[in-house]
Amino acid sequence: MDTAVPIRIPELLSMKRYPDTLYYRGSLSLLNRPKIALVGTRRPNPYTRGMTFELARKLSMNGMVVVSGAAGGVDRIAHEGSGAENTIAVLPCGIDLRYPAANASLIESIAIRGLTLSQFEPGFTAREWSFVVRNEIVVALGDALIVAEADIGSGSMRSVEYALEMGKRIYVLPHRLRESTATRQLLAEGKATAIDDIDLFVAHISQKGRNAIEDTPFLAFCRNTPTYEEAVSKFPSEIFEAELNGSIEVRNGRVNVV
Repeated sequence: MDTAVPIRIPELLSMKRYPDTLYYRGSLSLLNRPKIALVGTRRPNPYTRGMTFELARKLSMNGMVVVSGAAGGVDRIAHEGSGAENTIAVLPCGIDLRYPAANASLIESIAIRGLTLSQFEPGFTAREWSFVVRNEIVVALGDALIVAEADIGSGSMRSVEYALEMGKRIYVLPHRLRESTATRQLLAEGKATAIDDIDLFVAHISQKGRNAIEDTPFLAFCRNTPTYEEAVSKFPSEIFEAELNGSIEVRNGRVNVV
């Protein structure tokens, strides 16, 4: 059965416009757990395939929920590596459709054991622009964004633009020369951090996720990367104290928990 979500998902408040309606299949309890977005090319090289699977599996084993877009390539590997019960698939089509067809069984498994989300009405077929809309939700749901492999001008780079607008931290896998030109450029420009050791990265990011579960109302609010003005308006005394003790920082006009 297709169900419209009548409640607001706090993480999606960082979007330019909160979706009018959300449909889901699966367990909404996954939304209450620490989440990380993992995206990339539909044609990953062998190195990316192996590293993405290992990364998703270890994130899942450490309590993280992996969010991706149910496409081929990196998306599929991210969902498979994390396991259907530990992943959220955001669809570019109606919640009742299985797109792409090659991932139909995977998406069905996630709908049963994990969670599928869509802001499109049942029966809506994917369009070029709906993939972009889907990407914004994927990025908004994650506490951070990992781009496994991407070339300049790719759809994954639109996800990066959303992450930068939302003040999300961006991580990438290191690649050789002439491979994954977009992620290499992000590193060169200082917009992303390389994952040089998967085990150390997973330990760090999963601990941050566990800490988020025990947040004060102020820190929980800040994890949704509000604008500085919004934070000052809602928590005028807490934000100045947090700035002084270094528990938050302001990047691109948005508040981020350190």
